[in-house]
Amino acid sequence: MRIALVGPGRAGSALTLAMQRAGHDIIAVAGRDLERAGVAAGQLGDAIALSIGDPMPAVDVVIVAVRDGAIAEVATALAPAVGEAGGVVHVSGATPVGALDPISATGVQTGSFHPLQTLPSAEAGAQRLDGAWIAVTAASPLRETLHELAASLGGKPFDLDDEHKAVYHAAAAAAANFPVAALTVAHDLFAAAGVPFDAARPLVEAVVSNAFDQGPAESLTGPVARGDTETVAAQLAAVSEETPEWEPAYRAFVAATADVAGTADEFEDTL
Repeated sequence: MRIALVGPGRAGSALTLAMQRAGHDIIAVAGRDLERAGVAAGQLGDAIALSIGDPMPAVDVVIVAVRDGAIAEVATALAPAVGEAGGVVHVSGATPVGALDPISATGVQTGSFHPLQTLPSAEAGAQRLDGAWIAVTAASPLRETLHELAASLGGKPFDLDDEHKAVYHAAAAAAANFPVAALTVAHDLFAAAGVPFDAARPLVEAVVSNAFDQGPAESLTGPVARGDTETVAAQLAAVSEETPEWEPAYRAFVAATADVAGTADEFEDTL
């Protein structure tokens, strides 16, 4: 496919690098900063650098990879410039496709293409797209084009209704960020006990594997799942003494775990 990128940041650079390696042609890179766009274009072979709003060459898909709050503004600037594109998509998991209405009003089909993966840099992100699930929100024929594009990256495309974007993105944020918050608490508690954090890696990896193999709720173990109030009370006391800054968070994690385990009533007096 012939691809153009608008927004040469981490996500856009990771996507276009992966697309180039999959055999697609990156034709143009557009950005607010023409110099930065030129650097990104130079890393993608023969791509030309453009300012946002410059006439776009004929491409199959234009990828809009700007921050969520800028999508509508960028769409307004792009509308007169993308008339020869087969489709224009943004890569936000939360923003409705309607943010691209200025473009769809010109007759160009619009949609979204959201990799359910962290893209911390162009190189690391490009590698992590292989095997990642990719949410596609678009009607035919753009839908089929985006499914084909996702599959070419080694991704697993799935359809996402526009009205479900907010709850989908909340789920993605929970999956990506809540475990990191919990592990930060665990890191500091292990440090207080003089135990290296790496000691927890086999346990964490096994727990994550169990959650996907058996289901999250079904894989719960430990004192909260057992309803062992005495052990949990002792844990809370130790957290309060050793890392008091984490006591509210630890209590919140215990409460959430008890809700999942169905033991919340047993911990009313403890929490």
